[in-house]
Amino acid sequence: MTGKKKMNKHTPIKLPASLLERASEKYDFGAALRVGAGMPAPVADPAPTPPAVAQPAPAPLAAPAPAPVAAAPAASVSFRTAAAPPAPAPQSERFAHIDRQRLTAANMIDPDGPVTGLSEEFRIVKRQLLLAARGGKGLDPIDRGERILICSAHPNEGKTFCAINLALSMASEKDNRVLLVDADFAKPSVLARLGIPSSPGLMDALANPSVDVEDYVIATDIPNLSILPAGAQTNQDTEYLAASRAAAVLDQLTAHDPARIIIFDSPPALAASPASVLALQVGQTVVVVHADVTTDSALRDALSLLSGCEHIQLMLNKTKFSPTGRKFGSYYGYGA
Repeated sequence: MTGKKKMNKHTPIKLPASLLERASEKYDFGAALRVGAGMPAPVADPAPTPPAVAQPAPAPLAAPAPAPVAAAPAASVSFRTAAAPPAPAPQSERFAHIDRQRLTAANMIDPDGPVTGLSEEFRIVKRQLLLAARGGKGLDPIDRGERILICSAHPNEGKTFCAINLALSMASEKDNRVLLVDADFAKPSVLARLGIPSSPGLMDALANPSVDVEDYVIATDIPNLSILPAGAQTNQDTEYLAASRAAAVLDQLTAHDPARIIIFDSPPALAASPASVLALQVGQTVVVVHADVTTDSALRDALSLLSGCEHIQLMLNKTKFSPTGRKFGSYYGYGA
């Protein structure tokens, strides 16, 4: 990782055999943003597919057989007479299976599959982010570094693709748990891409002070990975995020589990205003750059809007060029 830069301490994710040097030549960041290296995702970000059918709810407990004597008045009936176990907490009922076939079809990381070039790329990316979040090698953790915003300048540049893969990669860590938050309130797609039915989420908790946001967190069958849906759509998403309750809710998500890494999939910075507000609530921001598509001016404008976060890095996505000819994954016997 290179040293601090003048523009809000933007530091690139460092990979061997710099790919963002190529991006730097194209965009000519200059003194404002001297890019060191970046990470390619070898496939295009596919369009979201419809969600899988929800799993059927468990059958209700059978009512006890009536007693042979005359029924007591309704007022005297007590649920404590039933032998049923106590109801579980709301969050324990929220569980979903991640559709592995859907992940494979979308060219994303399969947590049960072999090591691939893509999974190796995200291993390198997450290491830099985790080092900033947790500290190590003589470095102190940055403030709120466990909150990571994934953004882009425009739609269709791969931010959701990168957010999901980064979450899947980080979930394989032994010392961390990952919460993937769909914060693209206008066009949420995380649940659909994972094959999970739509569900209330973050915006519902922000709009209703009586709601505990943890009740909306969905545990998954991937160890250490949980999902917080975007929730209800509203025309006031930016205002809700800017309110004091939003800060309290996000602090609650962090305080609930100190080992939790929170990854936010935000709207594109130049397409919707919530991204700039979310940048104020996180410690790290990753801006996904679509190779040969994202323009220099668009990237500069996006970085300016996200300047509320002091630690911004760039991720080069959708590139098929490797200046060194490296082929991650082939070492394990699985050609990348």
